[in-house]
Amino acid sequence: MRTRLLPLLIVLMAGVLLALGFPLGASLAAAEQQRVVVDRIDDTARFAALAQYVTIRPGTRQARAGARDERQATLQVELGRYHELYGIKVGVFYRDRKPMGEAPGGWALLTEGESKRAFEEALAGRRSHDPDQVWPWQRGRLTVASPVVRDGDVVAVVVTNSPTGQMRSRIWRGWALIAAGEVAAMLLAVAAAERLTGWVLRPVRVLDAATHDIATGRLASRVAASGGPPELRRLARSFNEMADHVEDVLEQQRAFVADASHQLRNPLSALLLRIELLALELPEGNEEIASVRAEGKRLAQVLDDLLDLALAEHAAADLRLTDIGELTAERVGAWRPVADRAGVTLDYAGPSGASAWADPIALSSALDAVIDNALKFTPDGERVVVDVQTDGATVRITVADDGPGLTAEELERVGDRFWRSNRHQNVSGSGLGLSITRALLSAGGATITYAPHEPHGLLVTIAVPRTAPQEG
Repeated sequence: MRTRLLPLLIVLMAGVLLALGFPLGASLAAAEQQRVVVDRIDDTARFAALAQYVTIRPGTRQARAGARDERQATLQVELGRYHELYGIKVGVFYRDRKPMGEAPGGWALLTEGESKRAFEEALAGRRSHDPDQVWPWQRGRLTVASPVVRDGDVVAVVVTNSPTGQMRSRIWRGWALIAAGEVAAMLLAVAAAERLTGWVLRPVRVLDAATHDIATGRLASRVAASGGPPELRRLARSFNEMADHVEDVLEQQRAFVADASHQLRNPLSALLLRIELLALELPEGNEEIASVRAEGKRLAQVLDDLLDLALAEHAAADLRLTDIGELTAERVGAWRPVADRAGVTLDYAGPSGASAWADPIALSSALDAVIDNALKFTPDGERVVVDVQTDGATVRITVADDGPGLTAEELERVGDRFWRSNRHQNVSGSGLGLSITRALLSAGGATITYAPHEPHGLLVTIAVPRTAPQEG
């Protein structure tokens, strides 16, 4: 869940930061350009104030007669000094676009584009509108024009044409600071999201671990209802209440099965004794007595298995580091005489040593049940092979027989209490042996699975963990 929630939070926060960063960057660029435009407006206004008092126009009769306008000379000096100092083209142009003064010398007003539009707006008696935004990757120039008004009439226009290199550099630097701030904010947001998801999901992880423990038979596991959002704390308390109730119900069920099995043994034993006494009064080989005796013994076996199942589900596992290969070889050796009497070949194949964590008594009982089951269903002259292999974090014990095997539907039900295949009803048993095996194994963290054994038969696999059990 964390791997899905954390990227989602990061994407959302990145989207928020970008949504804030782009407008901020655009605002910074607009502010830088506006500052330049305001400076140019001030400059053009100052030159317009000088130009409005120039009365002798170059090329007129007065100029040809040798008249000199000191104001026009002062304006030209100021224009030249301004261009030399700032590198900005500047000129004062009459309505017919002829220059009153310009710097650098010979600069002519353009008759198209931004300069033409600014000049025409100034001729109409208003300052030119703000130029289009120049972005850092563009190499444009800024044109600003202001009218020169004399006696209420526009007689000339002051035009400045500014390079944008310094402005674009300032915008780049501002954007770099914004990007650095965004990166720093993103790192802080990721750290905050990491802690937030950890705080939110910690109760979920604890709840998941407790659920797994209960599912594997450790019914005493509970969730500490501390930390996390209030909703998850309430969920933890509800889970603990549910686990307490489930444990109580299962404990009552186990106690009932154990008590019932124990209490039924005495009257059943008395009943079997009376059957034997009754058999003494009847002819030898009476079929009814034999049938009653067989059913009584079967009922006794069921009661014994029920009691074993209740004890297996209730008892805690005594886990220790065990040589699985040695234990399995010992159990195979113990069952070999039974296999010989049944005409079945029982073989063991495995390493000399394969250690794992298990309850030796419980694992021995489980192996006995699985090997007994394999020998029951393997015909005379066939084989049962018990193998031990190390597979990563587990040691696997496989019991493969050459019996009739089970269908896909039967494989799904094998191990259920009292379940027996309809094809094998004539084989003695209570239907509880493999259920007891699963309970014995699950108490120690081991598992048991069933699969077909080609070309025919059943393959039973017991997986025992090699890692030490966690305390708690």
